[in-house]
Formats: sequence, structure tokens, C-alpha cells
Amino acid sequence: MNQKVGLFVAGVQKAGTTSLDAYLRMHPSLCGPIIKETHFFDDESIAWNSPPYERLHGFYPSSGKRALRFEATPVSSFWGPSMARIRRYNPGARIVILLRDPIARAWSHWSMEVHRGAERFSFSEAITVGRGRFAAAPLGPEWRDYSYVERGFYLAQIRRALLLFPHSQLLFLDSRSLAEDATGTLARIAAFAGIEPFPNVPEMRAMPNPRPGGGPSARDTALLRALFADDTREAVALAGIDARHWPTLADGGDRDISTEL
Repeated sequence: MNQKVGLFVAGVQKAGTTSLDAYLRMHPSLCGPIIKETHFFDDESIAWNSPPYERLHGFYPSSGKRALRFEATPVSSFWGPSMARIRRYNPGARIVILLRDPIARAWSHWSMEVHRGAERFSFSEAITVGRGRFAAAPLGPEWRDYSYVERGFYLAQIRRALLLFPHSQLLFLDSRSLAEDATGTLARIAAFAGIEPFPNVPEMRAMPNPRPGGGPSARDTALLRALFADDTREAVALAGIDARHWPTLADGGDRDISTEL
């Protein structure tokens, strides 16, 4: 049996990757690791001139069952070196990248950090002065915890993926498609991965926002829209997804952000 992981959910954080991981585990021809996020390819402590792939393979059960191994670490598309490391490991890997409106993604990311006690700034502070926390620490822990804005610049992430893998090995999806049409989206993923269709699976939404009922202020939304709009417009065109419903791309700036939270 080929030990190599062949299917990666590489991004983006807070775009439904936990739900997708749960769905993938329901497919009889797929095999997931014992934890959702192995964080192998974004581990800067590894000697990448001679990576210990056996450590990655140790996350998977050892059985004779023929199954396609998958992995879902959503920082992978954002973490600069990760995608090149994945390509070096398995040039034939297939990569799924879920995309979400970057304003809604930033709010959800911030909400998660507040909920776990890691964030002391208000959302307004976090997307302005808070961005200075990691400016001098590339690939430091601050880039994982506080990159509310930076992770929302999708164009560079998509371009990097397309430089490393042929388009036939990349599947870009709007996160709403998984939330609103799981059956159809999973059918696309099965065809993309070259496996039989998924069995009937229950609709689910794993890891919803831990602080429901709120949202960014109109001022914060306008600030983020100004930051993201051009990048997002190019990114979704390159990815080939329909994101007209995203608040970032709303004509006239009057889209209710709460519809995406």
C-alpha cells in the first residue's frame, strides 16, 4: 500500500475545513490521521533538507486496507513554505482549498482566539494596531494566532498553489457550497480525488463561531473591504469560484456581513 498522503485540505482556516475533515472520514475509501491537523508541513523545527516523513505517516493507522490517505491542516496554503514542501513530498497530490469571504473569515478567526483566551484586543484593535505584533517575526507564532487580515489575502496563496501544482490537481471551493450543498460539493470532491461517490452523510457544521450574535462594526467592515476588495476580486477569478455574495465584493458596500458569519 502506498503510504503517501494523496489528498490535502490546505486551506483556508475558518472556512469549513473541520466539517470537511469530518465528511472525508465518512468515506470508506479515505483514511484520515488520528488528529485533524498534523501540522507537519508547517513545522519549522524540522530539518527540511531531510524531512522525517515517517513522523507524518505515524499519524495514520497501519492496516492492510487500501485507502487514499488525506490530511487537513488549513494553515498550509497561507504558510509560505508549506505548499512547496507538500509538492516535494508528493508531486501528484491533490489539493482542496476552501475559500471564504475574507471579512467574515477574519471575524471568525478573531472570535476563536478570544474564546480560547489568546486575544486581548478588540476586533478593531486587532485589525489595525494589532497587525504590528508579527511584522518583525516572519513564521513566528504570532502569524498563526493573529493573522486575521493577512490570511485573507488569497491571491498570493492561489498563485503559489498554481505555480507548484497543475490546475488539474487543485480544487478551489467557496465554503458556502459545503455548508449549503454538502452532497453536491462532496460529489465534486470525490470526482476530483478519483474515488467513488460519498455514501449518504448527515449535514453538519463543525466548529461554528463560538461567539454568535455579533459581527464587525460598519467602520471595521469598510476598512477591511478597502483592504481586501482588489485582491479578492482577482483571487476568486483565478480560482474560478462565484463569490458575488461575499460582503467584500458587495456593490456599493451595503451587504450585511452577518449573512456570512
